[in-house]
Amino acid sequence: MSVRLQPGDAAPAFTLPDADGRPVSLADHAGRKVIVYFYPAALTPGCTKQACDFTDNLELLAEAGYDVIGVSPDKPEKLAKFRTKEDLRVTLVSDPDKETLTAYGAFGEKKLYGKTVTGVIRSTFVVDEDGRVARALYNVRATGHVAKLIKDLDV
Repeated sequence: MSVRLQPGDAAPAFTLPDADGRPVSLADHAGRKVIVYFYPAALTPGCTKQACDFTDNLELLAEAGYDVIGVSPDKPEKLAKFRTKEDLRVTLVSDPDKETLTAYGAFGEKKLYGKTVTGVIRSTFVVDEDGRVARALYNVRATGHVAKLIKDLDV
């Protein structure tokens, strides 16, 4: 089992390519609150629902001071296709080596249809302006998660 982050932990730094191959770093968002969410695969029903929900609420979150970054092991080309097909505005970054996924505890053993498998654990982290984990949410559901997060953050 990978190590799970707790509120108060320093958020692991990362620089990953976005859908256009440009580097995106957590450090680029220093002084802002950031929602970093990890999802298994672009262009799948649950991940599409989640990404669309974040896109639909991006303005609301931005007005409350939150930036949003979605991380998956997909290559930038697939992320670009995902962004175009679903008209996504959320920043999507690629972690094919799963180093960032692992650093956040979002890759490891999980239950899938009653079987134990190794893969991406759908997770969301709220990182504060100082780069510390304010919330660490593991095994979240794709559907309804964004609405619950907005309610929990009092946005």
